[in-house]
Amino acid sequence: MLEERDRTRISGEEARQGHIVLRTPLRRAIFVAGLAGIVFLALLLALV
Repeated sequence: MLEERDRTRISGEEARQGHIVLRTPLRRAIFVAGLAGIVFLALLLALV
């Protein structure tokens, strides 16, 4: 196990800093295409 001194301590405020960055049209398109692909795959597998 890790010793106490080897652990990194972060505050709760720092731990909640994650977010999806969709600032450019290309990133938005890739994100939406990925979501659509997941839905398409789920429908395809449901029909088989």
